[in-house]
Amino acid sequence: MKIYNTMTRKKEEFVPIDENEIKMYVCGPTVYNYIHIGNARPAVVFDTMRRYMEYKGKNVKFVQNFTDVDDKIINKALDEGVSAREISEKYIGEYFRDAEALNLKKATVHPKVTENMDEIIAFVKALVEKGYAYEADGDVYYRTRRFGGYGRLSGQNIEDLEAGARISVGEKKEDPLDFALWKARKIDGEPAWESPWGFGRPGWHIECSAMSNKYLGETIDIHGGGQDLAFPHHENEIAQTEAYTGKKFSNYWMHNAYITIDNEKMSKSKGNFFTVRDILKRYTGEEIRYFLLSGHYRSPINFSEELMTQSRNALGRMHNAKQNLEHLIRNGSDLMTEAESAELEKLGKYRDKFESAMEDDLNTADAISAVFELIRDINTAVKDGASKEFAGGCMELLRELTGVLGILQDEEEDGISDEILALVEERQEARKTKNFARADEIRDILKSKGLAVEDTPQGPRVVKL
Repeated sequence: MKIYNTMTRKKEEFVPIDENEIKMYVCGPTVYNYIHIGNARPAVVFDTMRRYMEYKGKNVKFVQNFTDVDDKIINKALDEGVSAREISEKYIGEYFRDAEALNLKKATVHPKVTENMDEIIAFVKALVEKGYAYEADGDVYYRTRRFGGYGRLSGQNIEDLEAGARISVGEKKEDPLDFALWKARKIDGEPAWESPWGFGRPGWHIECSAMSNKYLGETIDIHGGGQDLAFPHHENEIAQTEAYTGKKFSNYWMHNAYITIDNEKMSKSKGNFFTVRDILKRYTGEEIRYFLLSGHYRSPINFSEELMTQSRNALGRMHNAKQNLEHLIRNGSDLMTEAESAELEKLGKYRDKFESAMEDDLNTADAISAVFELIRDINTAVKDGASKEFAGGCMELLRELTGVLGILQDEEEDGISDEILALVEERQEARKTKNFARADEIRDILKSKGLAVEDTPQGPRVVKL
């Protein structure tokens, strides 16, 4: 598999440190509100990366953190008159609700900052002892210039950074470029932990360094996140971690591009700021996930009603193909023909095409195209009916590929309940006995449930409207 490595700015063959366990760290949300559509993109992208690696037989140790202590959390708690912990726990729960809607697999570990404070303090202490950090009135800062490789990831020039750097009122930095590792408690009641420098809490950047080190070790395979995190967050992570370990932090850096809203940057002031929860009122989680995978992860993607409608329609075609196969699995002929056997073998070329796209820097757009080519050929092959075995083989391949993308997997949603099947049988009997009033009544019941009945040579087929 080739991955575009932000650090080297080129596609590189992915070679894991340990073939038996791929170590991946992805920055998670700061939990003070519902996640927005921009947060959802890296979550879906790297979930899909993990799924593909597991599909290829790899064991992936996937770590995604929660920042559960932060200025934004503290301010939200003050506004609502509750504790910071209540705010963070509430929105961790809401994150998992949105994650379930988007069909995100839970990480191997979801560490919280507040549960890893000992490790964070020890990390900061070691940096002080090594001369990479210093204390100033209870705050601890990282000496940015001390780290020789600063700016490599983001392409920042330290001289340019220096020109724009300022020391804020109350800060006692040695250098405007230095950043906070530990923040002294400023007001009573603010969440704080005892440390060698007094009561305080960690800066944002140090959290990920400490938690990645704890759960994945000194060097990891892949570090992922949105391109907005490349600087300063990931740049600071590298400086901290490599100063601490003396080793390379991550072998591959992956960053997804931004999402625009109707071709404009998402902004609360512009009124185009959408949370996933907002969007779920109009679209399904599956439709959102499909939309986020419909373009290459390194290309900007524009969120609009038009593109969401296109995603809905595309998924509809996938679901119709799946439902047709489900119908044939129940009602098709018993014996697979030689021609069907040969056709099933030929359909395997779409697996190769799908994998080729995914191997090329996680090209989900081309992978989706391969799925639609598969569906086209399946639809052609079964248009006049098919055997149960052939339909089952087609279904297996379709579900295999869409499973990597995390779509078309909800059995409960797609399956036809016994209640619906009973209504369909009753409708057929009503039509045979010329009880058209009852047949029409059942038709209306099915329509109210978003279903319709199509007559086929293999019998009636239930389809979604």
